Amino acid sequence: MGEMSKIQLGVIGALFLSVASSVSIVICNKALMSNLGFPFATTLTSWHLMVTFCTLHVAQRFNLFEAKPVDMKTVMLFGILNGVSIGFLNLSLGFNSIGFYQMTKLAIIPFTVMLETIFLKKQFSRKIKLSLFFLLVGVGIASITDLQLNFVGTILSLLAIITTCVGQILTNTIQKKLNVTSTQLLYQSAPFQAAILFVSGPFVDQMLTKQNVFAYKYSPIVLVSNINSQITNPLAMSCFYNLVYM
Repeated sequence: MGEMSKIQLGVIGALFLSVASSVSIVICNKALMSNLGFPFATTLTSWHLMVTFCTLHVAQRFNLFEAKPVDMKTVMLFGILNGVSIGFLNLSLGFNSIGFYQMTKLAIIPFTVMLETIFLKKQFSRKIKLSLFFLLVGVGIASITDLQLNFVGTILSLLAIITTCVGQILTNTIQKKLNVTSTQLLYQSAPFQAAILFVSGPFVDQMLTKQNVFAYKYSPIVLVSNINSQITNPLAMSCFYNLVYM
């Protein structure tokens, strides 16, 4: 088997894992927040990021990747922006249907291209622009026909798109400047992202849901679903970062 074939198989494998893990985490989180009545999306995200860091730390100890120090200012900036971005994405999932949430994630691609074109003066081919145009049309049609569309969910989705677009551009800039991989950057920043959302999560969740996460009565099925969600998330996060930020 040639070198190119191995690379192609690696990309296909990464795409499969990314899709499988992302779909699993979306379904698990949506069931937890909607069907089981656990609406605390921001707090849940902080737990995800804590487990992600612990999982990556174990992987690093087993030499699955090499940790590379990043200066504190960069890590904090990246951690704050991406922690907020992931928090908004999960809040969008909590307040919208799965279909609208997936449309939100798709909309991130053309908006990122638009920001790079305007502010970074990047050039994209006509084929890419045409593909993104049809993607935006599809997102628009899906958004209009979504019967579960609501004002709060729409605002949260817009904030998720903006922060994620800026976060992706910032991440690419940091990786090229410091010569670090997406996994190395995630490993360094995950504790800051978790800390930000762990502190702010209960307040944000109470403001949006009018419920207190500390007063919530955890049933066995909610605890099991939380555990499943935490187990699935590190793989989804790592695949997402490696595919988006490679």
